[in-house]
Amino acid sequence: MEEIWKDVIGYEGHYKVSNLGRVKSLPREIKKNGFYISKEKILKTNANNGGYLYVNLFKDKTGKSFYIHRLVAIFFLNHKPDGTQKIVVDHIDSNKLNNKVENLQLISQRENISKTKRGSSKYTGVSWSKLDKKWRSSILINKKRIHLGLFNTELEAHNAYQNKLKQII
Repeated sequence: MEEIWKDVIGYEGHYKVSNLGRVKSLPREIKKNGFYISKEKILKTNANNGGYLYVNLFKDKTGKSFYIHRLVAIFFLNHKPDGTQKIVVDHIDSNKLNNKVENLQLISQRENISKTKRGSSKYTGVSWSKLDKKWRSSILINKKRIHLGLFNTELEAHNAYQNKLKQII
């Protein structure tokens, strides 16, 4: 895959992000005890406590941290963060170090939360109950989990979830 670079908005002429999940600084003159020339280079990444990679970008002597997966999503998936986190950037393979555009997708926070449950259904709000040997359906509303029932099939449990979701939307 060919690496494509795009300017980081607000940092034009300073930094670019690529579809392969890399961030580079651009060559420029920087004032510091006189002038010196900064060469183009790929930035080193840091990882937060959750394992997400980020870089620190500087402009006018002010630094700001940016998660790489979000930068890639903004400039290559047209992600528009609104502060509500209703839509989040998901790593398809669950590898937080793989920030290539083909490994990222925009999904709802609800889908993202249900994705993290291991051994559960392919459907949001549905999981297998080992104790009951049935499919369990539940939904989270205002931080309160509501049990919707036990079902013989995964699809029946999914339909119960979808019906409840339609009632609250």
